[in-house]
Amino acid sequence: MRRLWVVLSLLVATSSWAQDLRVLTWQEMIPADAPPVKLVTAPIHDLSKMADTLAMESAPAAHQLAPHAPVVKSLDGQMVRLPGYIVPLEVSEEGRVTEFLLVPYFGACIHVPPPPPNQIVHVTSELGVKVDELYQPYWIEGPMQVKSTTSELADAGYQMEADKILIYELESSDK
Repeated sequence: MRRLWVVLSLLVATSSWAQDLRVLTWQEMIPADAPPVKLVTAPIHDLSKMADTLAMESAPAAHQLAPHAPVVKSLDGQMVRLPGYIVPLEVSEEGRVTEFLLVPYFGACIHVPPPPPNQIVHVTSELGVKVDELYQPYWIEGPMQVKSTTSELADAGYQMEADKILIYELESSDK
């Protein structure tokens, strides 16, 4: 009987955790009173510009937009689900990305200036994820921390330890 009680308790705890998971949007990570920042999100599709793009890869990193942008402190400790693109920082011997920046659009921190820190999440994952294509978006789930970090590519205003990393698919309510 005690074992059944433990199993039932775990099921209730798991289902209440899932209910507490907040699907977060990137806009919700910017305080309402923050000054607007124009993001550089134009992808390069003109193949005649490919040489320019490759030259940018070897150029010094672009300066981050609004490096002191404010964060939303009330997000600290919340269990969230956030979609975004992975910018690898550390890859395991098995080829799994175990540390990365999660950004709202493809190419951020690589082809264009990094977005403000309130639009970057520094993510770590014990298991990691195989990233075959950098233009593939992912859902990242885990506890959000309002804590800044600095990497070679950009400053991040948030951190997460990923509980789940899933390929992004539109939810039925988004279709």
